Amino acid sequence: MVDIASRIIDIPDYPEPGVVFKDITPLFADPEALRATVDALADHFRALGVTKVIGPEARGFMVGVPVALELGAGFVPARKPGKLPRKTISMSYELEYGTDTLEIHADALTPDDRVVIIDDLIATGGTLAAVGKLVEETGAALLGYGCILELAFLSPRKVLETKDHEVFSLVTVE
Repeated sequence: MVDIASRIIDIPDYPEPGVVFKDITPLFADPEALRATVDALADHFRALGVTKVIGPEARGFMVGVPVALELGAGFVPARKPGKLPRKTISMSYELEYGTDTLEIHADALTPDDRVVIIDDLIATGGTLAAVGKLVEETGAALLGYGCILELAFLSPRKVLETKDHEVFSLVTVE
């Protein structure tokens, strides 16, 4: 069994003093750890009949695509404004110092879709909550959220978790 947490390296004082950055690139560089990560995320959601996986820009792409393949589901990128070539729907959300927006193609999901949102990291939950609202706007069923790393001390579950939407993380930092 691969210890996924041991492949995540703490980088103190990055990007600014007092912040401990969690570097997941060593996990991606280790094929055995990457396979274990994808398998664990996919296995958790496998029985739910997922038809689409959404990954927010940019590291959500890196995790979401292989999970979608493992589940036999399609992948939908949630991108920054102006990056998708066709008609989009968008959702703005609050950041610590301002706002941001994510978009998906307007035809990316249908009411028949069963969706999980996969990202590398859940911090405050704001980004994933915005993507969840996009899913709900299309009428698709949002099944839950999955990530490699959850910063529990920022309380993302208060924002994301409901009776219908669970949060699943492989590594939790209290």
